[in-house]
Amino acid sequence: MMLVRHVMADRPVTASPEMDAGNAAALMAANDIGALPIVEDGRLVGIVTDRDLVLRVLAERKDPRLVEVGDVATTRGIETVSPDTQLADARALMAEKRIRRLPVVKDGTLIGMVSLGDVAIGSASMRGVGETLAEISVSDATTEINAGPEVGTPARVKGEREAS
Repeated sequence: MMLVRHVMADRPVTASPEMDAGNAAALMAANDIGALPIVEDGRLVGIVTDRDLVLRVLAERKDPRLVEVGDVATTRGIETVSPDTQLADARALMAEKRIRRLPVVKDGTLIGMVSLGDVAIGSASMRGVGETLAEISVSDATTEINAGPEVGTPARVKGEREAS
């Protein structure tokens, strides 16, 4: 049985709520990460993603040096898991809530982060990870704009297989 503790990043890079958005973006770039947990006294108080910075700072033409990440971070309804959560349960939560990263919390203290990539590495079911990624990534907006091909084997391939 694979647990979150087996695949999580156990030394997550964090930020304080007072850090400015520009420094947060630089910290993300330097560490090749897409999300920063916002921590005060070891307690998780929010999470800011690269997307948050683009939509809530840059797209609104705000000066990143003047915006504190605590003001643009998600602070309510943050999904977390414990280090003893089964990896399959973490994957299911990610799919259900359509999120790519989960803070790992023990006794109210942030102790790690688990990403969809971590789940993929630790998962025995690559199909399950693919399905999770599909569930997280799909949105009504993209489906309406680009319906794309039907998922599955094309009819011509099925026909060739049946003929042989």
